[in-house]
Amino acid sequence: MSQLPVKVYGYRWVVLFAYIVITATICLQWLSFAPIAREAKEFYMVSPLQIDLLSLVFLAVFVFIAIPASYVIDTYGIKIGVGFGAILTGVCGLLKGMYASEYAVVLICQLGLAIAQPFLLNAVTKISVLWFPIHERATSVALGTLAQFLGIILVMILTPILLHSGNTIPEVMMVYGFVSMASAILFLLLVREKPPTSPSTHGEDHELSFFDGIRFLWKQADMKKILFLFLIGLGVFNAVSTCIDQICEIKGLNTEESGLVGGVMLIAGILGGIFIPPLSDKFQKRKLFLVIAMIGFLLGLTVFVLFQGFIPLLIGSVVIGFFLLGIGAPIGFQYCAEITSPAPESTSQGLLLLVGQVSGIVFILGLNFFGMVSFLYVLLALTVLTLALVFQLKESPFMES
Repeated sequence: MSQLPVKVYGYRWVVLFAYIVITATICLQWLSFAPIAREAKEFYMVSPLQIDLLSLVFLAVFVFIAIPASYVIDTYGIKIGVGFGAILTGVCGLLKGMYASEYAVVLICQLGLAIAQPFLLNAVTKISVLWFPIHERATSVALGTLAQFLGIILVMILTPILLHSGNTIPEVMMVYGFVSMASAILFLLLVREKPPTSPSTHGEDHELSFFDGIRFLWKQADMKKILFLFLIGLGVFNAVSTCIDQICEIKGLNTEESGLVGGVMLIAGILGGIFIPPLSDKFQKRKLFLVIAMIGFLLGLTVFVLFQGFIPLLIGSVVIGFFLLGIGAPIGFQYCAEITSPAPESTSQGLLLLVGQVSGIVFILGLNFFGMVSFLYVLLALTVLTLALVFQLKESPFMES
């Protein structure tokens, strides 16, 4: 693959670090009640579905805000677009901590945080194309995407520990509120829009307008296929991570074990994301790694669904995390950005996240209304379809040039 020489700047890692911190923070806020659903239900004296609503609101709001957020990021840049999300995260996170004893106020704060989320999550491929050369993009997208998992790991593991160490739910939420404000300030201080010269070698930083980009996206056959892969894969992850405590309770696990099952999924995702996407960059292959990701995802979900007990669920979670989160998600984001160039990157990524949020809502409702264990079999059947579809993808044109 021939590439023009480009100049890269060390500050790209500072920008990525600031993005990683604020992204991890918004995901920490998203699932702050998921690992302590039983305790939160008793504290607020509400139904299990009302506790799930504190996480579900993020998925619902994303449906309406994802495209406007992508428009703002693509039109006005990351300093304004992502900066708005960072400010909203800091303010709403702190207010949530201050008024954590009132369920209604917490729900309103979750709504504000949910509005902030797409302004943060939709930007990782945009930051990558502005700051990183093509041979580092799967790696940089992986690190930015893994920030989401880092936040979820922290909330899954630390929240039960903090709560069972003598702290109340309001005290735990106040800690997270201070973290949110500090993360927002850090991002605003460190972020820069773009380097003095572009790292682009294929002209991918010269984009179509937002609306022309939308029209272009829908003409791409592989874009529709990758959308379906994210519809199922990301939707399953969103549903399982939101309902993890209830699923594990039915399968005989206690709160601490539930937190570990959720936590190791994300730890495995981080390990996969550290080691595998750089190989995709090195060997200049995208499709091969997506096929591997979907095979592993199906195997892990099969173990998670079919077996009971702590050890089998732990194994299933590790496999799901490594292949779906560590390989499939970041390489899928970058693959989509490449096959849809010159459409704006945050628009294509926003659409992938959007379909995953929509299906996540549907899957969460299915788990609640049709039974946690029974509906897991439906999710397993849908995952079989994704394995058949991934073989039909074409290789990225950037890898073939």
